[in-house]
Amino acid sequence: MSHEQHMAAAIEQARLALAAGEVPIGAVVVVVGGGIVARGFNQPIGAIDPTAHAEMQALRRAAAATGNYRLADAVLYVTVEPCLMCVGALVHARVGEVVYGTAEPKSGALVSAIRALDLPGLNHRFAVTGGVLEEPCRALMQEFFRARR
Repeated sequence: MSHEQHMAAAIEQARLALAAGEVPIGAVVVVVGGGIVARGFNQPIGAIDPTAHAEMQALRRAAAATGNYRLADAVLYVTVEPCLMCVGALVHARVGEVVYGTAEPKSGALVSAIRALDLPGLNHRFAVTGGVLEEPCRALMQEFFRARR
């Protein structure tokens, strides 16, 4: 499957978050050669858990599905550039790549607000690909925040 097909699956997860009244961010974890092993969407409000971001949900499920907290052969697809907490978890999980849809200028920690992978103390870095299906990912976020204002 292509980056676009996997991002489309992440967008489906983001729509679940939107339907639940959460910020519409979705994620899927793909194991190279094995397809999607885990899915997640933002749930901090519903789960009453500040760490229940889409990326964290998908990482937890991927670790359980593979039986390993190290996900070196995995690619995480997420609709919005991850925050610093999520980048930290991705580093600890040793993911191979992160593919995101749209940048997050206020709290994105890969290319926007901070470039976390440039921090000198990290013991792992991963490849980053941005802008995959950027417009539909951005439109979901804009729809959500427009309705809130």
